[in-house]
Amino acid sequence: METISTKDQNGIRLVTLDRPNALNAFSSLLMDELTETFLEAEQDQTVRVLVLTGAGRAFSAGADLSDTSNREPRHGLAGMLDAIVDFPKPFLLAVNGLGVGIGATICGLADFTYIAKDARLRTPFSALGLTAEAASTFTFPNLMGRQKASWLLMAAEWIDAEEAIDLGLAMEILPAEKLLSHVMGEAEKLARLPIASLVKTKSLIMEPVKAQMKHSIKNENIGLDELRGSPANLEAINAFREKRDPDFNNC
Repeated sequence: METISTKDQNGIRLVTLDRPNALNAFSSLLMDELTETFLEAEQDQTVRVLVLTGAGRAFSAGADLSDTSNREPRHGLAGMLDAIVDFPKPFLLAVNGLGVGIGATICGLADFTYIAKDARLRTPFSALGLTAEAASTFTFPNLMGRQKASWLLMAAEWIDAEEAIDLGLAMEILPAEKLLSHVMGEAEKLARLPIASLVKTKSLIMEPVKAQMKHSIKNENIGLDELRGSPANLEAINAFREKRDPDFNNC
């Protein structure tokens, strides 16, 4: 795979977003390859736990605004999110650096999220003239309460690792150099347990909320389609490419 690297170890599939020069931004190709990775790990009986992290200094800078490939996606954002929500086995997240957009909202989809001490998260959707994604309009209020979730999703402000813990987006902070080894150790604890028990417990936890998560994803994607190409969105993209602050006074 061109944008993903994988390694199997003791029943754990370690998946690394591997576009460090692009801060692991989600291109169309990365979305498709990550989707395939989750689907393959679901079917592979030797995989009991999946761990996702990023290469280099970032976890993910979110959507790749410089992606001009115009390739036809096999799965796209909707397919990738479905594969993650439907993944029946334990899914651990090691947020090794900055997480923006989907690099932050994916925290609400993981079973267990661990974050590096110097990592920062941001949901910049309003600043891009867009709306939230990855079921965050459902998962965030459930994790942190409606008002805190609304502010986080609307205000486009940065939060640090300690704030991520306080808001329920992560469960443990580690020094960056110890993050992955700690997460792999936690994953090994799970991998030693009966997979049928892990899958059943996760299914019972997910059963009451999975339909709502998918409903939120569908509505969020409709909202994204409505706002993509709007004056505010175009101004945000042009400002990004021109390396200037956007001007939304007429948007």
